[in-house]
Amino acid sequence: MSSKNFENPPARPLISKATVSKTEPPLKVALKPEEEMDRRSFLKWLTIGWTAFAAIVAGYGSFLLRYLFPNVLFEPKQSFTAGIIDDYVVGDVSERFKDKHGVWIVRDSEKIYALSASCTHLGCTPNWQSNEEKFKCPCHGSGFYKNGINFEGPAPRPLERFKIGLTDDGEIIVDKTKKFQQEKGEWNDSESFILV
Repeated sequence: MSSKNFENPPARPLISKATVSKTEPPLKVALKPEEEMDRRSFLKWLTIGWTAFAAIVAGYGSFLLRYLFPNVLFEPKQSFTAGIIDDYVVGDVSERFKDKHGVWIVRDSEKIYALSASCTHLGCTPNWQSNEEKFKCPCHGSGFYKNGINFEGPAPRPLERFKIGLTDDGEIIVDKTKKFQQEKGEWNDSESFILV
């Protein structure tokens, strides 16, 4: 094996300064001014892109978080106490619970019952007119007798009654989760009134 190739590499030709200065500069590809992008504009567009991406991911993430929590509607309790039987005058309609609970409590000579304060036509709240002894709906003119039976206007059926009973202490309790309709014969149910 000859060692001359490894020990003495071939000499390079010497280039003088005059030769270097005479060489032509490397060619640049000419770009149009709108195609030129310097480092700052590249970073600006990169930042805008990542910001938009992060906003989209955060938006979809908020939808995912909303999906994980239940859709709960908090409503007031559907049952309430309404005093004792002696608080109600025979032949009178009590409007104490009309605004807060949407209930009238009516006492006649035989029983006490709780009527819904919602018109069976479109759900408006009728007014008790004591001088005419009737409930009159201000929306479309439906009229109801004191017992809840409809007699005028577009209301298709009588007012509904709610479950009513007595607690162990003798207080009246009204439960709005159970309704009784007259046209179904449910007003004869013992839970729709209290005998006095």
